[in-house]
Amino acid sequence: MRLRQQVTNLFRFLTLACKDESFLKAIRTVENVVSKIMAIALVFVIFGALFDLLRILTFDLFFTDPRGAFSIPLLKIFGMFLNVLIALELMENVTAYLRHHTIQLELVIITALTAVARKVIIFDSKADGDLTGLAIAVLSLSISYWIVRNQNKIHKH
Repeated sequence: MRLRQQVTNLFRFLTLACKDESFLKAIRTVENVVSKIMAIALVFVIFGALFDLLRILTFDLFFTDPRGAFSIPLLKIFGMFLNVLIALELMENVTAYLRHHTIQLELVIITALTAVARKVIIFDSKADGDLTGLAIAVLSLSISYWIVRNQNKIHKH
């Protein structure tokens, strides 16, 4: 008799759990947990990148001869600044998702545009080859941003 009651209870639980509302609530919970874990991981990445940038700047400015000059190329330093900025923009994407539970396409495109701009800024034609791919990426992302922004303006008014 007890086994029959347990099977019945299990069947009721599975029936309730498989209803659309219950299932979607469980999925939203998983999405929230994953988003929060990503946000925490991004905090570590941001502080790691910032520490690395400050370490290199401090070492180059104060402990390398000649003092006050950079031993590494400025473009590498600019790339490190942009790495921190890109990580901050990724954090903004995750926190916007946590606030609104939708992916903010405009933010994603801006982040991608910043990443491509970083690549353009630190571009070394001897090592990286052709600029054509980067130019196409910038043009495509710029057009995408313009389309999304115009659509957002239309929907807001």
